[in-house]
Amino acid sequence: MNSWDSSQLRTRLREVNMEFSALLRDKSGEGRFVRMDELKSERGYIEEDIIELKPSTPDLDAICAKFVDEHHHDEDEVRFVLEGEGIFDIRSEDDRWMRVVVQKGDLIVVPAGRHHRFLLTDSKHIRCVRLFRDRSGWVPHYRTAVGA
Repeated sequence: MNSWDSSQLRTRLREVNMEFSALLRDKSGEGRFVRMDELKSERGYIEEDIIELKPSTPDLDAICAKFVDEHHHDEDEVRFVLEGEGIFDIRSEDDRWMRVVVQKGDLIVVPAGRHHRFLLTDSKHIRCVRLFRDRSGWVPHYRTAVGA
């Protein structure tokens, strides 16, 4: 697992076509996030929902088990973290893990086809806005025979 400071990590993520940044609230007072609206327009995301995982979520362990194995999607994985925190482990171009801890106010875009996995932190709580072009492209394709 690679360990970089925040600046190095953001540089490495940009090198593999990923976005990881803080969100800025709209000054209109409507509570929208500027970058989220820009992304929707730039990349054609037309569907949006909110997902929340917390200790009281029924079958939380079973839900989390779906994300812990390395996989990719045919669609970008876009998350705006509204509350809590989580961990994305993302494969670099040289097939090494890059760990990204996301927390309230963060945006992460894992490009289509990029292998990754997701874990909750010890707090076991995250609430995110998810954006999609088409939900059918968000089906996970699991990778086999990979070193940890």
